[in-house]
Amino acid sequence: MSIQSAIEAKLTKAFSPERLAVVNESHLHAGHHHTAGDHEETFDGSGETHFRVRIVSQAFTGMSRVERHRAVNDVLAEELEGGVHALAIEPAAPGEATRW
Repeated sequence: MSIQSAIEAKLTKAFSPERLAVVNESHLHAGHHHTAGDHEETFDGSGETHFRVRIVSQAFTGMSRVERHRAVNDVLAEELEGGVHALAIEPAAPGEATRW
């Protein structure tokens, strides 16, 4: 299973979202420098390392923005400790304005 598929499955199970988009943005970071162990290397933009999560769920109703981010980060802790380098999170409750 791909990292993107695992993220989608975990978020769906945890939040039963009305809308969910998990976008692999790794290619947008090609040429950026990453530290790997004791040396720095240039990222080529391949793989599944940078994601944007757009999620609308009733579970976020009454939660602050920080609480929503923490909830998503908790669900995806395994991915964040593994190969995911960056995660942009756009959480919303139903009826809140979203840009997507």
